[in-house]
Amino acid sequence: MSEYDVDLTNCDREPIHLIERIQPFGALIAVGSDWLVSRWSANAQDFLELDRPLEAGFPIREIFARKAVEEIRSAMGRLNEQDAIERSFGIELLGDGQLYDLAIHLSGRQLVMEIERHDARRQNQSLNNLRPLTRQLEAAASTDKLSTIACKMLRDVLGMDRVMLYKFHRDGTGEVVAESLGDGIDSFYGLRYPATDIPKQARELYKRNLLRIIADVDGETIPLLPENPPRGPLDLSLGTLRAVSPIHIQYLRNMDVGASLSISVIVRGELWGLFACHNSEPILLPFSVRTAGELLAQMFSLTLDQRLADSARQTADQGREIHDQVMMRLADEDDIAGNLPMIIDAVKGLIDHDGASAYVDGKYVARNAAPNEEEFLPLLPYFNSELAGEILAEAKLVDKIPEASTFSDRVVGALVIPVSRRPRDYLVLWRKELRQTVEWAGNPDKPVEQGPNGATLTPRASFESWKQEVEGTSADWHDDEIRLAQMLRVTLLEVLLRLADKQMEERSQSQQKQDLLIAELNHRVRNILTLIRGLIEQSRGQAEDVPSFAEIVGGRIRALASAHDALTAENWAPASLTRLIEVEAAAYSSNKGHRVHVEGDDALLHPTAYSTMALVIHEMMTNAAKYGALCDSNGSVDVTLERDGDGDLHIRWREMGGPPVKAPERRGFGSTIIERSIPYELKGDAKIRYKLGGVEADFCIPNASLAKQSAIRSAKNEESDRAGQGDNMAVQTPGRVLLVEDNMIIAMDTEETLRDLGVGEVLVAGSIAEAERALASGTPDLAILDYNLGDETSEPLARKLADSGVPVAMATGYGEAMRELEQIDLLAILSKPYDRDDIAGVFRKIGEGA
Repeated sequence: MSEYDVDLTNCDREPIHLIERIQPFGALIAVGSDWLVSRWSANAQDFLELDRPLEAGFPIREIFARKAVEEIRSAMGRLNEQDAIERSFGIELLGDGQLYDLAIHLSGRQLVMEIERHDARRQNQSLNNLRPLTRQLEAAASTDKLSTIACKMLRDVLGMDRVMLYKFHRDGTGEVVAESLGDGIDSFYGLRYPATDIPKQARELYKRNLLRIIADVDGETIPLLPENPPRGPLDLSLGTLRAVSPIHIQYLRNMDVGASLSISVIVRGELWGLFACHNSEPILLPFSVRTAGELLAQMFSLTLDQRLADSARQTADQGREIHDQVMMRLADEDDIAGNLPMIIDAVKGLIDHDGASAYVDGKYVARNAAPNEEEFLPLLPYFNSELAGEILAEAKLVDKIPEASTFSDRVVGALVIPVSRRPRDYLVLWRKELRQTVEWAGNPDKPVEQGPNGATLTPRASFESWKQEVEGTSADWHDDEIRLAQMLRVTLLEVLLRLADKQMEERSQSQQKQDLLIAELNHRVRNILTLIRGLIEQSRGQAEDVPSFAEIVGGRIRALASAHDALTAENWAPASLTRLIEVEAAAYSSNKGHRVHVEGDDALLHPTAYSTMALVIHEMMTNAAKYGALCDSNGSVDVTLERDGDGDLHIRWREMGGPPVKAPERRGFGSTIIERSIPYELKGDAKIRYKLGGVEADFCIPNASLAKQSAIRSAKNEESDRAGQGDNMAVQTPGRVLLVEDNMIIAMDTEETLRDLGVGEVLVAGSIAEAERALASGTPDLAILDYNLGDETSEPLARKLADSGVPVAMATGYGEAMRELEQIDLLAILSKPYDRDDIAGVFRKIGEGA
């Protein structure tokens, strides 16, 4: 490979080897400490008019004047930063009155001095021009205006034919965004240049060395001596006199350029663009003039940075507005995906888009132009593995994710915003295809050709406008839009974090409620066990034989179950307080209903209040049955309901006729429920007094916990109505009954009851599989199915039987809480524990249907 070729196979990994030649309008000398070392330019002796040849090992004090040596040493001391370059203008280098300009930098362990002749007139002129020009830059209101002014000012300082501002895009391509032209000079404004025009490694050099000068495109270059130095090649990356690749020379010749100067535009450490300055004829710009141009470019960079910062602040203000809107709207929400329309409305007008999608917690929603869920899900593996919390902005998503081709007829560009700390939730803004014509400076698709030494970079020969129709691509996502997307991401993350905190708090509260529920359940279970024992003891003397004893005890247990169902049922409507008292009393007084008297107008309690009062009445009734008026055969309880002028309900509980009463020695859980539930839960009042003749209690329920009193019927009237209807119904005893029950004792008891009621054949099964085998022998006239069968439910079997016309009664311990059973055409729902009368009621319903 010749020294003029560039090996494309390594160009992304290694810098281009710099050609060890310099341009003829200057000289180069490399020194180490005070000694001349291995490198100097072949024209150095003639250029400096030295009377002796340069040789390695010469003390520099024998070549340069003492004052110049001191200046050089002082400059060396200021080289304390990487890639630093020190400049000195108007130095009398040899003590002969001739002034020179010096650029000094370090290359490895060697000090490199580049020397040019000084032009005092041009230096003063350039510096004088800078002062008023800086004020013009500061006055520019927009980035476009700033760019145009900078190009004009730079051309005035340099005196060249064309000055272009070339901006790099994110994809590596460049675009001429501003220019200033002399008379008769062709315009390149608006033209795009492919990324290969300035390779990656060349851009890295532009960041290190801001100036590149070519005084004469057709001029000869001067080699460095000696040809094979003992210290190896000299790195001239920071050199201002160094020659450039012949490829670039040919590139300029193809543009009809006689001389060029490029000045890097660095914004916050990154290469934003270049000032590309061309002249149709060779032109030698003194070092001081080039430095003035560099200073002007740096002032432009600073001003540009301010304008970009102003834009960023404006974007931040817009981002805060989005934040406030989204946070306000999602204050009490926990569904980002469900609020997608609101989020999109918040960014409307700030981030242009044609549609949006949200994928959060496995839920996908889309709005307007967007892929459907089936098309979106194949994108997730790429998002999860590649994004790592970063915004993805693509004008042509299919280039990154081939699966995006399935919906490219609708949208092609995507702004993907991760909205969770784990890579699984996303908000995506979509853009439709924007067919556009891009004007390139020549055909961008032919940057590489085969040369005599293999694949080499080959400059394009034509720079005339070359129009390319671009398809399958959306409009680019601008930097401000991406910044807004990043702010929106932070906002949504904040929402998710807040929701996570809320869920943690709710879990903590739920745990506390669960602990309380366990304590309450333990208390109630103990009460129920004690109660059942008491019921058995109290009922022993009331029955003449075992069947009547079982009937008495069974009736009281059913009353307890009804009260429990009323307490735990879901989706309650307002319920009767009188009915609650009667149901609780029935568990203790059985057929002695006259022992509990309720007077006054009934009241309907809202569900929360009903739940609270169920606990209170249960505890009052339990205590009365254990220790008070209901613990013997003589006492009674009077309950009076009365409304006051504010609509509050006052409940007076009075026990009398029982054994003497004394206050409990310790305050248990039941006492806590009685005394604190109503004040704490309902903001009402509760007082209890333990008098010798009987317990007295006064409760006040605020009007807010009471529903309107309309169409209230007492439990006794309802029971009377049902009894009357039952007397008129025909009882039709089925001949064949399928009984599905996984508890053996309940199954045996129910089978015996069915046979006692006249059923001829009872098919008993403990599982769905057993029931299916039993059904193979014939269709039953009635099916009684337990809902819960261990690890399965009988719901599928119930649907199958009901669809085939078999009457089905479903037995469940969940009572009215099993709302899903309402979706099945059931004959009846039996609440456990059920008995002979309940089954007889099912038979009556069969007769009613017949």
